[in-house]
Amino acid sequence: MSVDLSWLTAEDLEHHLPELAVLLHDCVHAGACVSFVLPFPPAASEAFWRQKVLPAARTGGLLVLVAWRAGRVAGAVQLDCDTPPNQPHRAEVRKLLVHPDFRRQGIARALLVELERHARQRGRTLVTLDTRTGDNAEPLYASLGYQTVGVIPDFSFDPTGRQLVATTVMYKSLAPHAQRPRTRAVTDSSEHP
Repeated sequence: MSVDLSWLTAEDLEHHLPELAVLLHDCVHAGACVSFVLPFPPAASEAFWRQKVLPAARTGGLLVLVAWRAGRVAGAVQLDCDTPPNQPHRAEVRKLLVHPDFRRQGIARALLVELERHARQRGRTLVTLDTRTGDNAEPLYASLGYQTVGVIPDFSFDPTGRQLVATTVMYKSLAPHAQRPRTRAVTDSSEHP
């Protein structure tokens, strides 16, 4: 069964908000560590999309990519391009979600590959993210070339709200491998300023 990917406009996002709310709700209840703790009612999930994602999508700073399978929202990921003026080359991966019914089918990988392609088209040459240390997503990111910067202990609570968990900070360069500028060997210390 194939997966279809589509970037949602703000209008599309608003139209599919109930389906996206179900996706987030079901992922959190399945243990996804994506900023929320239980109990996590459907209304809280919808409020996240309506109050946090939709306004940023309307300004164009946040892009939402959705994976469809069998007519259902099977997964989603966000590309945050709303970076400071000194970081126009960078974007952040946010909220990679795959519905529990569709896991282990290559959907997360397909979402990330398309996200990176789109980031390149937008002139973004560096992508950053963080993920719960030891989570299933961590080896996926590594397999796609993301490098670990480090681990921050006790970064957030797990979905139960009872245990602090670490987060792993990662990045991937999307820039073509540029040749480094040549440096010349300095043999005379008088050449140093």
